[in-house]
Amino acid sequence: MNTVIDHLKREYGAVRTGRASLSLLDNIVVDYYGTPTPVNQVAALGCPDPQTISISPWEQKMIPHIEKAIRKSDLDLTPNNDGKAIRITIPPLSEERRKQLVKVVKKKAEESRVAVRNIRREFNEELKKLEKDKHISEDETKKSQEEVQKVTDSFVKLVDEVLAHKEKEIMEV
Repeated sequence: MNTVIDHLKREYGAVRTGRASLSLLDNIVVDYYGTPTPVNQVAALGCPDPQTISISPWEQKMIPHIEKAIRKSDLDLTPNNDGKAIRITIPPLSEERRKQLVKVVKKKAEESRVAVRNIRREFNEELKKLEKDKHISEDETKKSQEEVQKVTDSFVKLVDEVLAHKEKEIMEV
């Protein structure tokens, strides 16, 4: 269940909020001598100000490849190349775009809740199997299922907290 929360946080890191964040580029992969490589392994990344991301490739010939990868991504960003580095200006989000992003993060939160519930179901099935094989008693099964439910509830609550934080961040002007 911790893995589900970690995955959700990584997913949310890639969602634009109108502020420059290096995590936006986490899913950008560049063709580096025929090998798909994350952009942070072929360039130095930085945020000189809250609205700009700078990318300084270690090899100048990587600039067009990085630009192409950014344009092909679904981030809707336009890279600017000055010959030595790439700068990406993060435009402020419109109200309509903010609402769309909130829908996206809510969908990802629901997927995480479903994943947590699936883990609960797997545990409960394992407990029933143990009871059926006479390894544990009916009372132990019941008590263990209640424990699993408490843990599940706490993780669903954690998903909701992460969602609320990201939603607030997106709607912040």
